[in-house]
Amino acid sequence: MPKNPLSRKQPESYAGKRAIVTGGTSGFGQALVEQLVADGATVLAIDVHEQAPEGALPAGVLYRRLDVRDEKGWDELRNWVEATWGGLDLLISNAGIAVGGRIDVTSLDDWDRIVEINLMGVVKGIRAFVPMMKEQGSGHIVSTASLAGLVHAPGMAAYNVVKAGVVALSETLRYELAPWNIDVSVICPSFFRTNLAESLGGKDVEMEETAVRLITQAPRSAQEVAAKAYDAMQRRRFIILTDQDGVAAYNGKRFSRPVYDRMMLQAGRDGRDGTGNDRLEKLAALQKKLKRRRATRP
Repeated sequence: MPKNPLSRKQPESYAGKRAIVTGGTSGFGQALVEQLVADGATVLAIDVHEQAPEGALPAGVLYRRLDVRDEKGWDELRNWVEATWGGLDLLISNAGIAVGGRIDVTSLDDWDRIVEINLMGVVKGIRAFVPMMKEQGSGHIVSTASLAGLVHAPGMAAYNVVKAGVVALSETLRYELAPWNIDVSVICPSFFRTNLAESLGGKDVEMEETAVRLITQAPRSAQEVAAKAYDAMQRRRFIILTDQDGVAAYNGKRFSRPVYDRMMLQAGRDGRDGTGNDRLEKLAALQKKLKRRRATRP
């Protein structure tokens, strides 16, 4: 297989690099902040709190309040970075919420909210800092998507759409920004224990109850997922899959499509009574089945 010119075999430290992490005071964002600090980076954590929660950030990490939907706020942040740091090496767009539900149950207000935060929040941040990175001729843009951006289970339309949008945006920018030596990565984890479930509050209560259960009972912690993602970031990998279940599901969709389609169709049929309780659980089961199938291949 020919070498991918856009990735690196050996990891490169972020020591001395200037980094921003949105959603950086809790969950996966907080875990990435910890990885960066341990590596020697200068870090600015962004979140919606007026002040960073006590004990949320390692010593030396800077904090600024920003709602990622606020274009003016992004402009002010860019001006601060330019005046304070003189440039930016790493932008991690991680802030996001969860909305689960069937297409005829999820409200349009929930659609608007998740699109503005999970997709347009990423777009606005990248637009704010790409000119700076182009001028300096370097940079790394990392966005947190989800396995849902690659594997689209029934009953999760809004969440799937915005995460797939982040993947598509990242792929576009991977090639568009390469001439300026700007790397692009997108992290696509499967279920892991995080506070994402706290943002659920849509109309499809049954579906969201299942999502909460799968998140809170997941076998992986945010710290474990962040450690794997961080290693791949250092190698400038594009699609970053952080667990074997996710790899199995994604590869099953790519290489065993008839099996994948049958399992997804069955997941949809199982929810036709209107409860939808087991759709996400079917996705988790699908990941395990595909993983076993690949493991038993000669």
